[in-house]
Amino acid sequence: MLKIDGSYGEGGGQIVRSAVTLSCITKKPIQIENIREKRKVPGLRPQHLMAIKLLGKVCDAEVSGLDVGSKTIKFIPKNVESKTITENIGTAGSISLILQALIPAVSLSGENLKLSICGGTDVPWSPTSYYTKYVLGEAYSRMGINFSMYVKKRGYYPKGGGIIELQVNPYKKLKPILLTRRETSSSRLYCSYSKLSRNEINSEIKKVEDFLKAVSFSVTSEIQEEIALNEGCSMLLYSYDSNSIIGSDGLMYKTLGLGDRISKTFIECKLGVDNHLADMLVLPASLIDETSVYRITEITKHLETNLYVTSKITGCEYGIGKLDNGFEVRIKGNSDSTIQ
Repeated sequence: MLKIDGSYGEGGGQIVRSAVTLSCITKKPIQIENIREKRKVPGLRPQHLMAIKLLGKVCDAEVSGLDVGSKTIKFIPKNVESKTITENIGTAGSISLILQALIPAVSLSGENLKLSICGGTDVPWSPTSYYTKYVLGEAYSRMGINFSMYVKKRGYYPKGGGIIELQVNPYKKLKPILLTRRETSSSRLYCSYSKLSRNEINSEIKKVEDFLKAVSFSVTSEIQEEIALNEGCSMLLYSYDSNSIIGSDGLMYKTLGLGDRISKTFIECKLGVDNHLADMLVLPASLIDETSVYRITEITKHLETNLYVTSKITGCEYGIGKLDNGFEVRIKGNSDSTIQ
């Protein structure tokens, strides 16, 4: 049984989700120790349990240590099988983080998944649901992983209650990715809000549009009022072309300033991918025999953590080179016999 140090790098839930996802795909049993050891509240939290629980369902795994506060789990997978699942997180726990684990686990195992899940669609410390749909979805599709998702109901922190319906399809052919520099000067902005003033929302949208216009970027905006259990607002600003996929998202509650924040972050990402997408690409890239290359403005702890856990499980090789304006990540994957 392969042992993984859950306190490595950023030492959060990401290392757990990535390790268990790869265990499903490669069929390698794992034991994760020191889970969230350095955090204020160490051990597994409810949102981590749900991701492991669902991954266990799709591959009929034998799992031990699946309790709130647990610092060690064992995950012994069997074969991933096509499933139809309905699940309720029971809190405003992030659905997006759970989908990050489920989508590659099912698709790269050559199976289907139909999932209806209730919880938080747009919550702090997590990608928004539309970032998952449009930014991660675009990147995954270029690598051969295809899924569709529908936000049936919004669910903001702290009440949750949102519903996402997901369809994951088997991969057909895995392809490396090459994303080095943004060339487009056009973008899209999606905004969804609940129980907030439309005038406030319009003000934030105008900030984005004015900011982008000042740097010669065009933007197409779409605003939707979608009533949730409590007030909230999520925005996603993104662009992609043949050489880049870049997204900037965020949430707004009672405080304004979201438009300025996501615009500034978006414009600063001038290379191939944004810093959040960078760590999400590691897992599929680690399973492709060819070399994936992408450029980013900074190296995050999440990226370092994912490079560590994927190389430990898959045996992939990786390197990070310094550029004048950022960094280049190279990952030469190692396909497992289950995904030849």
